[in-house]
Amino acid sequence: MATIVQKPTSQFWFAAFRDASGRQRRQSTGTTDKVRAKRIADQYEAAAKKKGSPQKVRENFAALYKEFYGVELPNATVRSFTKRWLKDKEPETAPATYAIYENTVGQFLKFLGTDADGDLAAISKNRIADFRNSLSDRLAQNTTNRALKIVRMIFRKARLDGYLTDDPAEGVATLRRKGQNRSRRAFSIPELQAILEVADTEWQSLIRFGLYTGQRLVDLATLTWDQIDTAKGVIRIVPRKTGKPLPPLPISEPLRDHIATLGGNDKLGSPVHPKSFATVNEQEGRTGTLSRQFSELMAQAGLRSDVSHASKKKGRSAKRTGSDTSFHSIRHTAVSLLKDAGIPDSVVMELVGHQSAAMSHHYTHVGREALAKAANALPKI
Repeated sequence: MATIVQKPTSQFWFAAFRDASGRQRRQSTGTTDKVRAKRIADQYEAAAKKKGSPQKVRENFAALYKEFYGVELPNATVRSFTKRWLKDKEPETAPATYAIYENTVGQFLKFLGTDADGDLAAISKNRIADFRNSLSDRLAQNTTNRALKIVRMIFRKARLDGYLTDDPAEGVATLRRKGQNRSRRAFSIPELQAILEVADTEWQSLIRFGLYTGQRLVDLATLTWDQIDTAKGVIRIVPRKTGKPLPPLPISEPLRDHIATLGGNDKLGSPVHPKSFATVNEQEGRTGTLSRQFSELMAQAGLRSDVSHASKKKGRSAKRTGSDTSFHSIRHTAVSLLKDAGIPDSVVMELVGHQSAAMSHHYTHVGREALAKAANALPKI
């Protein structure tokens, strides 16, 4: 039987009850009234033990809500709530991230069909799992899991805002099928040279910047000349992914020689790679087009099969087969070469801006001299 308890750190009563599996639960009732708290605790227990239909549980909570607060329990259709959620997210997120949110919401509403205009509280855990499974039939595992996480965000927000008494998305697991995704590997120097041979001038530059700085495609495609200080021999980058400035990256001798061939431009904000810069800006920060171009270069260099959708007559909705190489592999190449050269992990991490929880316990500040030594440990291509 549900009971109520008080915590020294909260003014509210907490409901103490067991769910259907016998697990002990505690949930704030949101009230300081002992009588009201006990009634809410009983409803929590009924919901947790799945006593009655979801609709009946919601009706009971709605009745309590109206009795206690004098207003109806908030309710919304799936479509209206997700649209409002998107509107709230737009000023909070980068354009590229917002586009992903918007695309996922569109797919979810399309999957639900007419139920998208029904009560948000009517969506079950099984329905969300079915949506996940429908995506996994045609999309890569990471893409499917990302969409599921976005749906989880939506339903978590709905519960916190009082539209739901239980979160149906909470128990829907992400995909963890062995062998579905391949991990990225580093390029060998001969492989990079093969790509350089088929690449145009701008892609050759992107590849060299990628190897000698270890940075991501989006940050190199949007690199401007005012970020390159040849007098001090450094490049200053604020990665879009983290928004945290990296330490000034030393320009290695091979990269300095390459930069000298580009001519440079004294105009503030002028892009180092104009075509790529324009592509990223046109796509609001996304690099999908550039990634496809690099895949085509790899195919021309004989490092992977043709990735054209048209040639396979599968369409762009077809499930991607995946590859163990991409532009990001150049980042792996830089890390691998630096470690092979005996550069300490802490130096490698600061040079490429690659921090991880596994390494944080022994992460140390790295001086410029160590970074310069690391940068010059990379071979000339």
